[in-house]
Amino acid sequence: MRHINTPTIALARQTLHNAMTGIGWSPSPIFDAQLALVELLVNAWRHGDTPAPLVEIVSVNDSLRVAVTDESPVIPSAPPLSLLAESGRGLQLVAGLTRSWGVDSHERGKSVWFTMGPVA
Repeated sequence: MRHINTPTIALARQTLHNAMTGIGWSPSPIFDAQLALVELLVNAWRHGDTPAPLVEIVSVNDSLRVAVTDESPVIPSAPPLSLLAESGRGLQLVAGLTRSWGVDSHERGKSVWFTMGPVA
């Protein structure tokens, strides 16, 4: 398990890359996971009003779980979008790149997570 506090996008991407490479993931799913992680980080900064979200990377057997924790209690959703919408596609992107995603509420905020796996 790895935790990153006060992450930058570059640090978060590199830490995830190192973790996934170390357990045998190939480049394509690593890129997908990095893109999904960046989306969750940007959402935590923008919508979670959290300047220093916590990133947690957990590898169990052949699967990976990545979570970004912020201080907002507001649960995100991925509503249907118009073709003309200029934003709001982030969670749809996460859903398309990962095996699953979800939200865990906490006493003070929430964790938005995604899973990848098994190692290909």
